[in-house]
Amino acid sequence: MALVIVPLVAEYGTGYLFAATVLAGLLQIGFGYLGVGTLMRFIPRTVMVGFVNALAILIFLAQIPHILLTGEDVEPGELQMNLLFIAIGLGIIYGLPRLTKAIPSPLVAIVVLSVAAIVFDLHLPTVGDMGALPSTLPLPGVPDVPLSFATLQIILPFAITLALVGLLESLLTAQLLDDLTDSDSDKNQESRGQGIANVATGFLGGMAGCAMIGQSMINYRTGGRTRLSTLASGVFLIILVLVLGDFVSQIPMGVLVAVMIMVSIGTFNWGSVMPETLRRMPRPETLVMLVTVAVTVLTENLAYGVGAGVTLSAVLFVRHVSHVVRVTSVVDPDNVERLYDVSGELFFASTNDLVHSFDYDAVRVNRVEIDLSNARIWDTSAVVALDAVVAKFADRGISAHLVGLNRHAERLHQSTSSRLSDGH
Repeated sequence: MALVIVPLVAEYGTGYLFAATVLAGLLQIGFGYLGVGTLMRFIPRTVMVGFVNALAILIFLAQIPHILLTGEDVEPGELQMNLLFIAIGLGIIYGLPRLTKAIPSPLVAIVVLSVAAIVFDLHLPTVGDMGALPSTLPLPGVPDVPLSFATLQIILPFAITLALVGLLESLLTAQLLDDLTDSDSDKNQESRGQGIANVATGFLGGMAGCAMIGQSMINYRTGGRTRLSTLASGVFLIILVLVLGDFVSQIPMGVLVAVMIMVSIGTFNWGSVMPETLRRMPRPETLVMLVTVAVTVLTENLAYGVGAGVTLSAVLFVRHVSHVVRVTSVVDPDNVERLYDVSGELFFASTNDLVHSFDYDAVRVNRVEIDLSNARIWDTSAVVALDAVVAKFADRGISAHLVGLNRHAERLHQSTSSRLSDGH
């Protein structure tokens, strides 16, 4: 979400950021009451897998500057020591659970290696090098911006983007954890809760936040299963910053890199890229997953990646469904009437196949019946196509009749046909 607000802060300052955060929170509360959270069911599993894999890749790529110490004045031997700390950290993270799971191994790695760096006075990049930590809690206050329509015009586009990106990432995270824990969370409650939190954050001088899959995966991998783990994490973070800030500032970045590499490895769905999985998976679904990953990684924006994946998935689905229209015909023994049986989904993408599935010039009867009992009519394009079929038979002196329409299809056909007639 930080990428979203960079232009706003750069041009207008932090006051507008806080105002946009409050507005984004209000929008999320509204989305929650409107039931937007239920839209998660329209995101295909392949997009979810691509989202998770892309996130894992982005997490790892973000660690590379801290692994190679790029852009820093590196002292002799510092790079080697940094790599050693990362390796030892990974060794503790993956090795300790074989002995005991009583204490989270990432926490042990952070404490042990931080103490070692302090005791031996090792010159390594630390958390303190990234910036100063606050020493007091923020006080509530109203964002310092003019209360005017001009301000609303400035912050509204950013607030909408913040609200949507935050909800998208949070709901995808919730869906992923639901799958891992075999549970079913209330997505609308998640939306409302996040909105309330962001409103409070804006008045406390913070930027909009959302559920983070990386931190959520750490929570899950270390045994957290209830809201108590999230609450404990927040309380512990406050204690770390306000009480143990001096110690936190001395934590080597290499240790945190090891933790994030663990998160990246644990987040990536390795089964989705195994050769046997790729051979079994339909090619369109593989394509959707790869496009989601590629767009997300290239843009470094999860919303763009998911949007591209959902759009491509919808296009491929429509393309597939549009070609499953079947038309079969039977002539009665007296060669007086021909019955056409239509099956499949009739909508805008299948109308071309529908119209060209009838053998108009080969019909040698005076009357045809088009049975739609096994077909479903979804939109006005299908109605117009059916009327076009009837008209083509009429041009050849053949009377065509539609039968087998269900109640919904009949109402749609009557209303659409009457509107088209009135329009002419």
